[in-house]
Amino acid sequence: MLIGDILARSALRAPDAMAIIDGDRRLSYAAFDAACDGLARALVADGFAKGDRIGAMMPNSLDYGLLFFAAARAGLVLANISTRSTGRELGYMIAKTGIRALAIHHDLVPRLDEARGAAGATPPRAIVVGGPHGGGLAALAARANDATKLPAIVPDDLLSLNFTGGTTGLPKAVTVTHRARVASIEAGRTLFGVEPDDIAIVATPMFHTVGLHVWFGTAIGAGACAVTLGGWDAERFMRLAERHGATASLFVPTQLSDLLRAPGFLPGRLRSLRKLHFAGAPMHGPLLDRLGEELPWATPVEHYGQSETGPITLRPPAFNDAKRGSVGQAVAGVEIRIVDALGRDLQPGQIGEVLTRGPNLLTGYWDDAEQTRSAFRFGDGWLATGDLGSLDTDGFLTLVDRAKDMIVSGGENLYPVEIENALLRHPAVVECAVFGIPDDHWGEVPVAHVVRRAGVAVSAQDLIALAERETARWKRPRVVEFVDALPRTAVGKIQKNLLREPYWAHRTRRI
Repeated sequence: MLIGDILARSALRAPDAMAIIDGDRRLSYAAFDAACDGLARALVADGFAKGDRIGAMMPNSLDYGLLFFAAARAGLVLANISTRSTGRELGYMIAKTGIRALAIHHDLVPRLDEARGAAGATPPRAIVVGGPHGGGLAALAARANDATKLPAIVPDDLLSLNFTGGTTGLPKAVTVTHRARVASIEAGRTLFGVEPDDIAIVATPMFHTVGLHVWFGTAIGAGACAVTLGGWDAERFMRLAERHGATASLFVPTQLSDLLRAPGFLPGRLRSLRKLHFAGAPMHGPLLDRLGEELPWATPVEHYGQSETGPITLRPPAFNDAKRGSVGQAVAGVEIRIVDALGRDLQPGQIGEVLTRGPNLLTGYWDDAEQTRSAFRFGDGWLATGDLGSLDTDGFLTLVDRAKDMIVSGGENLYPVEIENALLRHPAVVECAVFGIPDDHWGEVPVAHVVRRAGVAVSAQDLIALAERETARWKRPRVVEFVDALPRTAVGKIQKNLLREPYWAHRTRRI
């Protein structure tokens, strides 16, 4: 099966069902399938050849969905670019991957102008979408000719590029095939509980794997109705949910935190929401408790994956109590191991690096043989995720932290998530981030940046004492800084590297 077949199958089963809603724009499955096919033929007729890279730099929208399936059917490789990318980053990505054309939202065109000066490569053609003059894809699709032949595609052909953090500070391009993302979508269709009668809001960015492949792809694969949210805003999400009677959505935990503390939050506004999926970052216990209190009718479903993998695990709702704290078991076709630094398997309960293997994995990093070798350094198809965790005797995975976020203090491993969970038990703490800073005696010690809840008093010493009681004295944060907000990526993950940087700026060593 190919990615284009995912849509065709749903259109064949229920051609008149609603496939996608974007504001006042909406298409049935038959119309969406035909529009994607027309755009694919138009791209080929316009001179795009199999394997060419075409970029997407736009918010969640019907246009994004069209380009995703059209590019797949035309044999193109869709480069998914964050709307937060700077001109320098965009220029680097264009030069690195040879993007021929970029479908870009009209508000972001100045970013492309900046990138052209930095690209060091042939500037890509701009296809402007959105706004008063943003008919770029529609104008292109209007030139479609049914006689245009689409190229032959096989499952191991490249499908997309997704950009993720690199060791040099510049993004790496994750390359995945049709086979890999079909495997991810089919796993989601089987396990996520999304049904044809669901109305699923796509709230996480479609330029990220979790938004495009894991959630939007799963919704279309299930024959559900996908409602696009152009940019994250808790109030806009609630309005969409009310307007369309949304039954399902996928969030990163920071989005759920935003939702619960939004000024207009009322549980009744989300009465239709039955399936509450979350992934992308650790879900702290206190936040999960409050979700259960405020939205008791919504079933929480946690899964874990990466841009390089798609879904790796899922915790079935039946185990939300018995296996709370875990991210679930490996999804169908996916294997997991926990190993030490030498690649030796560890026993249940022992903490080590999470390795995974299966049909869902990346083929490598674009034009980066060294990073690809490092990712597969344990051989035999096993990918090193960079995450630390343990497996129990039932095969449930508990994540401890990112390997790069682990703090080594006095020779002992200290996991920030454990301290964050303790601090979040205080009613004054909205969110927090714990990370390591240099210490001449211990090597590293933990520090916490905390966002306080308005009107609830708490001191730094109060929180240090709480962490000492809930964990252990040596794990307590040595410093608590109160801040107005924590820096986040476009997907909503807290950027600990930005918090950590000032503390390490004048050090030659970062460990």
